[in-house]
Amino acid sequence: MTRDQQQIVLVAAGCAACVGLVGLGAAWLLRHRSIRWQLGLIVLVSIGSVLAGVVAVSRLMFISAHDWAVVSLVAGVSAVVALVVALALGAAISRWSEALRRSARTLDSHGSYVADPRGPSELQALSEELARTSARLEESRLREARLEESRRELVSWVSHDLRTPLAGMRAMTEALEDGIATDPDRYHRQIRAEVDRMVRMVDDLFELSRIHAGVLQISPQPLALGDLVSEAIAGADPVARARSVRLGGSVDDGVEVTADPAGLSRVMTNLIMNAIRHTPADGTVEIRGRQVPEGVELSVRDQCGGLSVEEMDRVFDVAWRGGAARTPVAGGADGHAPGGAGLGLAIVKGIVEAHHGVVEVENVDLDGGLDGGLDGDRVPAGCRFRVLLPA
Repeated sequence: MTRDQQQIVLVAAGCAACVGLVGLGAAWLLRHRSIRWQLGLIVLVSIGSVLAGVVAVSRLMFISAHDWAVVSLVAGVSAVVALVVALALGAAISRWSEALRRSARTLDSHGSYVADPRGPSELQALSEELARTSARLEESRLREARLEESRRELVSWVSHDLRTPLAGMRAMTEALEDGIATDPDRYHRQIRAEVDRMVRMVDDLFELSRIHAGVLQISPQPLALGDLVSEAIAGADPVARARSVRLGGSVDDGVEVTADPAGLSRVMTNLIMNAIRHTPADGTVEIRGRQVPEGVELSVRDQCGGLSVEEMDRVFDVAWRGGAARTPVAGGADGHAPGGAGLGLAIVKGIVEAHHGVVEVENVDLDGGLDGGLDGDRVPAGCRFRVLLPA
């Protein structure tokens, strides 16, 4: 590089630095103004740096006044055109951002937001993120509304389930006190059965409160799945016999799972009792355990008649008891008392999730294969509750 070129570079750099410093000061003063002023300032600084460098170098080169005027005129016209374009672009961006702000207000007033495809990619990405946030908020609102409805149903049903046996026990105790009971032993047995049922209900409520509070304590240890399934079937077999329901199952040899013994036993008992409760007489409940690539799978299949899509979404909610689509029964899981307060499947979900597993339900046909919901062309024979636990 020659000496003249070095001098030109130094002069141009000095002029650009001076204009840049002035531009930074102006940017600080305009930092809270509209983006159109920010863009206009950028153009002014860019053109100003060029123009200042051209003017200074032209003076050093001792060119004629006419040539210097031509150079200045060309630079000035370019600056005006660039400034107009920058202000127009800034105005457009301001309109897009204002439209985005107005649309974002709908999140507060209407709770919904529709993505706007206009504007630069950054504003479009922001709009899409707001739309996703709106969808998540809507899901949260629906979930909260459903939980609140479940709480109200729980209070209503538990109050009913407690009031009915308490009224019966009061009548029986008054009959015993007055000495008008024709069969005191039967009255005592009935009172004991009602007390046991209420104790189980209170235990379920306490267990559910621990799950929701996040204080459920589990002690995982290696377990033979076959032994747990055999114990659960043996415990539920008297209830199944009383309802004329066939109960069976199988577990692949050597399948082990790391889980809390009491918790997993509670899961299997609740699922089996729920299946027995909703399976008609002469129906079949089948338990299956096996090793799968994702871990250990435990499934319970019944003949409840299937669930609709809406019921599948609510089946694990607190206080959900099912609707008319499922096979109606006269008694509860013990063969005598009415059905529970709708806590069993909610407890199952809480325990399974505490083990970092998942539980889901699906409709099945007569052969145990997947079938459509109640809204499909065929009516499913029953449901299969599937629990997947880490190995």
